[in-house]
Amino acid sequence: MKLVNFSVTNYRSITAAHKIAISETTVLIGRNNEGKSNLLKALSIAMEALQEHAQNEMHRRISRRPSYRRSENTYFWDRDFPIALQDRKGQKQSIFRLEFELDNNEVDSFVNEVKSNLNGSLPLEIRIGEDNNPSIKVSKKGRGSTTLNSKSRKIADFIARRIHFNYIPAVRTDQEALSVISDMLSSELATLERDENYKKALKVITDLQTPILRSLADRIKKPLSEFLPSIKDVNIEFTEGARRYAHKRDFQVIIDDGTATSIEFKGDGVKSLATLGLLKNRITEGGASIIAIEEPESHLHPAAIHQLNEIICSLSDENQVIISTHNPLFVDREMIRSNIIIDSGKVSPAKNIREIRELLGIKASDNLVNANYALVVEVEEDKVALLSLLPILSTKISKWLKSNLLVIEPIGGAGNLPYKLSLIKNSLCVYHTLLDNDAAGRDAFDKAKDDGLVSVKNNTFVNCLGMTDSEFEDCIDLNAYKDEVLEKYGVTLDNAAFRNNHKWSDRMQSAFMGQGKPWDKKLEIEVKSLVASCISGAPHSALNDHKRSSIDSLVEALENMVKS
Repeated sequence: MKLVNFSVTNYRSITAAHKIAISETTVLIGRNNEGKSNLLKALSIAMEALQEHAQNEMHRRISRRPSYRRSENTYFWDRDFPIALQDRKGQKQSIFRLEFELDNNEVDSFVNEVKSNLNGSLPLEIRIGEDNNPSIKVSKKGRGSTTLNSKSRKIADFIARRIHFNYIPAVRTDQEALSVISDMLSSELATLERDENYKKALKVITDLQTPILRSLADRIKKPLSEFLPSIKDVNIEFTEGARRYAHKRDFQVIIDDGTATSIEFKGDGVKSLATLGLLKNRITEGGASIIAIEEPESHLHPAAIHQLNEIICSLSDENQVIISTHNPLFVDREMIRSNIIIDSGKVSPAKNIREIRELLGIKASDNLVNANYALVVEVEEDKVALLSLLPILSTKISKWLKSNLLVIEPIGGAGNLPYKLSLIKNSLCVYHTLLDNDAAGRDAFDKAKDDGLVSVKNNTFVNCLGMTDSEFEDCIDLNAYKDEVLEKYGVTLDNAAFRNNHKWSDRMQSAFMGQGKPWDKKLEIEVKSLVASCISGAPHSALNDHKRSSIDSLVEALENMVKS
């Protein structure tokens, strides 16, 4: 089951937001006070209403009083219905609409439990008025709608029992962190209440709980350790009285980062990471799992934000993740329409990267201003050569380069890789790197990888068969440029000094110096420029058939990266 769209009418600053598409990762983007947080809170209220409906249905029928839980993120009409509309006549309700999509197994369960047919789409409408009591109904039209609406309570229960929802506000205190842990703890320990041994003896209870508490503590420790390597251990401790009841929430989370201390006494950054990182290893039992995170970058050091983004991306494998943010790092660069623009009271999916850049105030370099994708190379000479080679190797890449959808961005040497990638990432470009497979290239890759800026997937090393170190020019056929080198510099390359398995620049140095010529970094760049010019003049025959595999792999990687 998954949530496919969400609508809000008359909630705080949002008067109308219709059918906001929800994907695996949905990013809400907007300036301050435009309503990003209100949209997330509206979703939280709708989800909480469904869950409370399932849990407290019997209480409502008996007491005839709203049992809706009152908290900071719960609906209060005086506060949450738009103030400008509170004195108007007629309907004065906030309306939330959720549309779920059920898979075939869930449709079969729906038929068995509700005794009605369903085509897989299930829209629900939640209305809350001045009494603060939510009413829930199925908002399906057409044939069979009357029957479904007559079973709205049973249907709402069906959905609510299959929802796993976490809302994490921007201000994350120890209570928010403990709330996530508490929900997991109660859910997992609840299984013990069906165990006869649990009912018979406290000792048995202790024995059964201990490995669960240890396992949960280990799962808390793992994501925290990714950010704070100094953490030695995490423990969860029950008071003796609380041990009698699995749902009793009288516990402490002890984090040992050199000093064993309760989480409530740790800094905001640790609390934030505990709340968010724990969700990475959460265990769910099917149904809709939705995680809404308000400003995940809050309280975090910039270096930790990159690692946190990786956790959020991994969460989307098993959950639907919805975040609000000002930080360009969290923008979905591949699925542009997954970024929801909130601007001047209007809510709509982003049309292009330029629109997002303008909203966030991002100024990209001239080369990147219109680009969605970038191939990052070490030097300008690599760019010149690849601008000639790539179009003849791929018609798709040729089209993308001409339209400036894809650009080639030189960084002025491998040593600049981490810094340049951080700039390109903040420019909202998806990128792939091409690096020489030498000491400088490997070292630059390792540093950028440690900073969360590059991965094995989005990098290609220039590897040549039989060579320990190799660089871009090693992929080029000697016949493409040897005559020009002889003519301009008086150096022949048909000799043993050049024909060996050392990397190109070392072989070229040996050839020049062995024939009485000078060699320095400036001359190396000059010869590289000559080779690039030769490639541009005859790109169809430029590649060495025995050493071109890395370039062919690069073409495949770029085609997979760019979405046409």
